[in-house]
Amino acid sequence: MSYFQLSAFVVTAVLVSGACAGTGPAHPKTPPPPADVSQAPDPGTRVLHLAALSDMSDLLDRIADRRVVFVGESHDRYEDHLNQLAVIEGLHARGKPLAIGMEFFQQPYQAAIDAYIAGEIDEAEFLRRTEYFDRWRFDYRLYRPILRFAREHGIPVIALNLEAELTRRVGEVGIAGLNEAERARIPAEIDRSDPTYRERIEAVFAMHPSERKQDVENFIEVQLLWDEGMAERAATYLEANPGRTLVVLAGSGHVEYGQGIPGRLTRRLDVPSVTILNGTRRGMDPAAADFFLYPKEIALPPSGLLGVMLESGIDRGGALVQGFAESSGAKDAGLQEGDRIVQIGDQPVSAYADVRIALLDKGPGETMPVEVLRERTLGTDERLSFQVELR
Repeated sequence: MSYFQLSAFVVTAVLVSGACAGTGPAHPKTPPPPADVSQAPDPGTRVLHLAALSDMSDLLDRIADRRVVFVGESHDRYEDHLNQLAVIEGLHARGKPLAIGMEFFQQPYQAAIDAYIAGEIDEAEFLRRTEYFDRWRFDYRLYRPILRFAREHGIPVIALNLEAELTRRVGEVGIAGLNEAERARIPAEIDRSDPTYRERIEAVFAMHPSERKQDVENFIEVQLLWDEGMAERAATYLEANPGRTLVVLAGSGHVEYGQGIPGRLTRRLDVPSVTILNGTRRGMDPAAADFFLYPKEIALPPSGLLGVMLESGIDRGGALVQGFAESSGAKDAGLQEGDRIVQIGDQPVSAYADVRIALLDKGPGETMPVEVLRERTLGTDERLSFQVELR
């Protein structure tokens, strides 16, 4: 089902002074100047001409000639991902050869993405090979419609992000502290010249007390590395594939104001681009984006949960139960801390990802058979079976 069948929304072109595009002058006559300067309108007042409100079809017509389309998101908002899908569907329907660049996958896992898009591996194996549940962790169902559309239509999906091990290392020691091998894996050119970029990142740093153990300079360098790394990967792809339009899906903070990925991409490759953001929870700042979308809020159906805290069973296999949620169907069924979950339904469990895959399409109230290995006093494991009601 396409997004066009799921939600109605309004597209607003960010044009707040002069004539609105395609609508003629905002006023048929210029009003006379006020008699008293004290009565003059506030020059900072912004005016939205309601005749400029349009729909997705109009938006797609207006952006179809752009080489790069940035569609920002809040990672946990399903309507944002449906907006992204609508843009991809619409451009594809207009005959545009597309590729999709995704923040959510890290560059070393490109081969696994290619195999999934080509139909060589199934969804479960794709999630395992990309280490999705360890490296991103947002509910995969948010992105599933986009990835399934790409697979169905053979649209390349490009892993934009640098590997987490590298950015984590920069968070610890800064770029200057990287060794030669690590330096070889980061962009050679990192632009630090924009003071407003730095101010914005410093403000984010100040809002997250947990980050204050980290040096603010290292924090800024991690953000720079993310943005430069994704921009470089996107530019490299576009240069190698001159016939394709790239739709970049990333967090709004990476694309708004052109300071993150957009400006760093066009610094490397001069291509026409456009930025689209969800406008429902933000002020209408023309500098932030070219278009704002105003979709209805849409929530995913709740997932069924075992109610356990897990880690991979390391050398012994399975997923180790470390604790329980306050409301836990697993605990009520008889599981204990220290148990290793080795099967859920028909899904063998060798790591945490297998648990997530087994429950991907399950909802609260469903009952799942769960098998565990429980260590006994003589060092032997006993295999036990439970019927767990998901919460």
